[in-house]
Amino acid sequence: MALSLEEFVQSLDLRTLPRVLEIQSGVYGEGSVYEMFGNESCLSTGEVIKVTGLKIKKVIAEICESVEGPSSKPFELPMDFPGLFKIVADKTPYLTMEEIIRTIQIGPGRLEHPCFCHQKDINLENITIKRGEKIILSSVGETDGKVAVNCGVKRNHQNYSFSLPVTQEGEFYECEDEHIYTLKEIVEWKIPKNRTRTVELTDFSNKWNATSPFPKAFSGTLILKPVYEIQGVMKFQKNVVRILPSLDVEVKDITDSYDANWFLKLLSTEDLFEMTSKEFPIMAEVIEAPVENQLSKNVLKPGKTIVIHKKYQARRILASEIRSNFPKRHFLIPTSYKGKFKRRPREFPTAYDLELAKSEKEPLHVVATKDFHPLHEELSSVSVGDQFLVYHSETTEVLSEGIKKVVNVLACEKILKKSYEAARLPLYMEGGFVEVIHDKKQYQISELCEQFRLPFNVKVSVRDLSVEEDVLAAIPGLQLEEDITDSYLLVSDFVTPAECWEIPVGRLDMTVQLVSNLPTDPGSSLVRNLVEEITEEQYYRMRRYEGSLLHPPPRPPKHPSKKEMELSLLSLSEERKVDQAKPPKVELLSYFVQKMNRHKPPSSGWLLDLGMRRLLNCPNRSHLITRVLEESFPVVSELEGDVTRLQFLPTEEAGNQATAFRS
Repeated sequence: MALSLEEFVQSLDLRTLPRVLEIQSGVYGEGSVYEMFGNESCLSTGEVIKVTGLKIKKVIAEICESVEGPSSKPFELPMDFPGLFKIVADKTPYLTMEEIIRTIQIGPGRLEHPCFCHQKDINLENITIKRGEKIILSSVGETDGKVAVNCGVKRNHQNYSFSLPVTQEGEFYECEDEHIYTLKEIVEWKIPKNRTRTVELTDFSNKWNATSPFPKAFSGTLILKPVYEIQGVMKFQKNVVRILPSLDVEVKDITDSYDANWFLKLLSTEDLFEMTSKEFPIMAEVIEAPVENQLSKNVLKPGKTIVIHKKYQARRILASEIRSNFPKRHFLIPTSYKGKFKRRPREFPTAYDLELAKSEKEPLHVVATKDFHPLHEELSSVSVGDQFLVYHSETTEVLSEGIKKVVNVLACEKILKKSYEAARLPLYMEGGFVEVIHDKKQYQISELCEQFRLPFNVKVSVRDLSVEEDVLAAIPGLQLEEDITDSYLLVSDFVTPAECWEIPVGRLDMTVQLVSNLPTDPGSSLVRNLVEEITEEQYYRMRRYEGSLLHPPPRPPKHPSKKEMELSLLSLSEERKVDQAKPPKVELLSYFVQKMNRHKPPSSGWLLDLGMRRLLNCPNRSHLITRVLEESFPVVSELEGDVTRLQFLPTEEAGNQATAFRS
């Protein structure tokens, strides 16, 4: 039965690819086949095409729930759009498991496992799935010779596995997805086939140079409509053809009655990596390869014959440029990189970060960039410029409201002019520290990873002389963030097989034609490991996936209670009575109090604006500031709110009263 291309795409089950189609009713132009804007626009009746893939060519977005009124005109959303999205669950139910797996992609990664719930209980042999319970779909396989979906549920922190046949009927609804995705991630495996996808824009990066496609009053909700293209190969042709489903032709599926060997066998990078290790080495001809790639200048040129020696996993160090503004550059550095590095100071926003960064090799030497005043006298205070040697973490007892409590602290030594003083810094301390570097040694990247804990700051001191241009040498500072493992193919030019190159499977799209299997590996004496610069989207995706495989970090120490904070601040006034020379623990107030004590106020009085949130890092603490001011001024009325203006009248006016009013 003949179908239009659009009908074929709607009925296509991607798991059955490749499919062979015969053109029943074609469209004609100049010549048999020609291209328009990268897509085939003319197919002759009787031509045969092997469909190898169905890809999303572009995404049409439509704003819904617009503040300005009705939805705006649909527009194309660029595939490199740097926004982050939250997926809105589809309210249209799926009626069978077959419909789900035909419509939604299920991948190997944890974030590629869709979740559904059923409107009624599902009774299985070993388990009963309750109504509304989240069902995690992990893979598709065979059970007792029948296709089934491997699923799981989580109950009381335990996972329970089971299988559902594809014939399972019911009303399956998508569960809410709390993860945040890039547009490319949504396009690759979060847009259901033949359905639209509603998303919420959660963040829009200012690193994008192009004009924003959204109006100023954009509410954040979009409907994404994919535009597909059919990828395939024509009979006796090497080039991959791309056809839009909107092309006005009729086709007939003749897969079961046609010999697919008439078509050249084309393989993508992913197809090559899915081959078994025993099938390598192979000889292949490059059909398509990215133009703007460093490897393209060497071996990956269309028409060139290459040897694919093997597939394997290799280590890389994920690194980012150190700079305060955007955009930052990101790199994957091979452990065989021959340049040398020198250490650069690290910054630590909390004492807890010092605990994570300390090393057994040497004490961590830091200088404070913020003041800190502890809640308990058993702990040490910190002033800007104080220097510490951080040794190890321990516990100590403090007295809080008359009760002894155990607090986790860092055991340090405060560096004085001619001696050292023991110091205990609570792990909950929010301050600022900068590392002091004494080490002048130059390190290989493998040495840094072995001797220090990542993340770690460095700069290139000696560039890699084995390459023409070392992209890292011009970077003033790098943060080595993570040691990751990635998938690669080892390839070489067939003419010179001794020099090999690594191809990243997930980031380099290549199509080759398999020429033959090689009986023996010609061998490789030199492997070129290149520093790879990756995009912002690839960087965040890599951090997410790599991080999902690791155990979560330990929870940071809890801050003291609100009551303890108030009691500590109230004790400031008591301390001032004992020692007037000791400043109050709010530096801005101390400055004004001292100024008002030294100078006679003008007839209009002193005016002081206070941003209470910034001073105390918490709201509604104005009444605590009042107690401090009372030490210098006899009467100050109660202050309220986050931003307050204080007017201190001269002593002879209003009976030494200082009135306060809201600004």
